[in-house]
Amino acid sequence: MNIAAIHNYYQIPGGEDSVYQNEIEALKRRGHNVSIFTMHNDDIESQSRLRVAKETVWSRRSYQSLFEFFQRNRIDVAHFHNTFPLISPSGYYAAKSAGAAVVQTLHNFRLVCPGGQFLRAGRICEDCNGRTFPLPGIVHGCYRGERGATSVVASMLAFHWLRGTWKNQVDCYVVLSEFAKSRFIVGGLPADKIVVKPNFADAPAITTAAPRQKRALFVGRLSKEKGIDTLLEAWNELQTPLDVIGGGTLLESVKRANVPSISIKGQMPPDKVAEAMSTACFLVVPSICYEGFPLVIAEAMAAGLPVIASRLGAMAEIVQDGVTGLHFNAGDAGDLASKVRWAINNGDDMARMGDNAREIYHTHYTESINYEQLISIYEKAIERASTKSNHSSG
Repeated sequence: MNIAAIHNYYQIPGGEDSVYQNEIEALKRRGHNVSIFTMHNDDIESQSRLRVAKETVWSRRSYQSLFEFFQRNRIDVAHFHNTFPLISPSGYYAAKSAGAAVVQTLHNFRLVCPGGQFLRAGRICEDCNGRTFPLPGIVHGCYRGERGATSVVASMLAFHWLRGTWKNQVDCYVVLSEFAKSRFIVGGLPADKIVVKPNFADAPAITTAAPRQKRALFVGRLSKEKGIDTLLEAWNELQTPLDVIGGGTLLESVKRANVPSISIKGQMPPDKVAEAMSTACFLVVPSICYEGFPLVIAEAMAAGLPVIASRLGAMAEIVQDGVTGLHFNAGDAGDLASKVRWAINNGDDMARMGDNAREIYHTHYTESINYEQLISIYEKAIERASTKSNHSSG
């Protein structure tokens, strides 16, 4: 099986980039031949806005480059992660023309939401889901707060819904949770083409077994959708120490808030994050958007760290309330503070949840389990593409 991994890198690195790299390494470690094709959004700065708009809808350059790439490497299955905006859905057509099956991982909701997060003005919004042309997204400027930029995204989505790209050119969609699958089915994707495969994380290599402290931990991007405002408001009521690891647009805001019990650590390497997870009492994930499958939750589970997460979307599915952590109402700082107090006062119960989390990690979120799921997806995609090709020729 000759595999191609295709990805359009973002200007600000994120979870999608990590998942892309993790899956490639997992395949290579098991002897698979993986050919890599990437583009980077830094290239946008050297192009006109008109050219970027055209390439977002259909990139002739990407089509030609990918077609030659697939043929040269005799690709059996082309696994796309992000195609937005420089690769564009023309990449699927290049794969089909070269005889390759097409797999697309849906890391976010952009295929049915121009903003990609089902989030508007700090609230969940699905006004565009199920629409061929997502007009509400344009009206509200849901992509980067700009109506012009949102119009480009909306045009790309509508063009390919009308052309049948989303239904006919992809053999298998990979989504990260049952919740995400339900939203894409509402959006119009064929249910029989959607497979749930969560992200995976490496178990941390901790050399010393330090005791857990009565400290909370936040790890992630400091931005609005991550619920940072809720986090700060809750900790204004709390004395529980909170270590904040990460950077982002709200880093300076968090510093200016000057909450006494919050310690800002900034960006840290993976081994230091693992150490922090090994000694914390629990991880806080206060996102106000649905999320895809936060890698940090899988990493916490691997470390035996229970999670206090928003009762929202995939987070409510991944974290089992009272089993591997606690839920609170998204955006409700008072409810978050209440759950933190309970966690601090019920250490034995939280320790049990941490043990449960580690057990679930070993049965659901390891590299080896994920690898088996990925290969099964590739085999099904190749079979589906072959069957469709035979029917077409017949």
